[in-house]
Amino acid sequence: MSHFILLALAGLLAGTMNAVAGGGSFVSFPVMVLVGLPPIAANATSTVALFPGTIASTWAYRDDLRGIAGVSLKLLIPISILGGTTGAILLLVTPGAAFDAVIPWLLLLATLTFAGGRNLGDSLQRYIRIGRPTFLAIQFILSIYGGYFGGAIGLMMMAVWTLIDSSELKAMAPTRTALVSAANGAAVICFAIAGAVRWPEMLAMMVSAIAGGYYGARFARHLPPQVLRWFVVALSATVTVAFFIRRY
Repeated sequence: MSHFILLALAGLLAGTMNAVAGGGSFVSFPVMVLVGLPPIAANATSTVALFPGTIASTWAYRDDLRGIAGVSLKLLIPISILGGTTGAILLLVTPGAAFDAVIPWLLLLATLTFAGGRNLGDSLQRYIRIGRPTFLAIQFILSIYGGYFGGAIGLMMMAVWTLIDSSELKAMAPTRTALVSAANGAAVICFAIAGAVRWPEMLAMMVSAIAGGYYGARFARHLPPQVLRWFVVALSATVTVAFFIRRY
């Protein structure tokens, strides 16, 4: 019972974080491992548990959805779905030991991306300009990462978007949520079909993640995300160090 209470609390926090600043998997994934799930099952179960929360956030943001740099969602969503499907299949065929070895490095990549935030996009913008074909290719690659692991995937997307779109990050948040939902939704279907999901743990986390995702998105319009973002940076750094110690 204590495990299920922990999963519910983690889902509430992760859903809120995803809606406001991203990084919810830094809570959901390690908690799944903590309660005893193998890493691949923990990642798949975490993805499925948080998915309804991102859908709730997308619904809350529905009036603000738009394309990026003139590229419509009608094109970006199918690309994200295809990438998410590819990433999920790659995860399912990855040996458990190999995934266990690469987890700390994926967490480190996500932590550095999260710490960079808007500064990362601004720094890249000084040296890099991308056109629409390159943008679509990168969006596909990022969606593969989203289906495979997904830590800080929303911020990675927005860092790339700043290279082609001058909009503020807050204005990009609804689209970020929608495209992350598209990539994760494809992964969810793959994980469910493959039997990679631990359903009792998933349900315990999912219900509270929906509440966190919906109300987090409602409040995100009025709250500065900086405090939560730096909380996520500190949390993700701690989780990353813990997984490096655990593995090496």
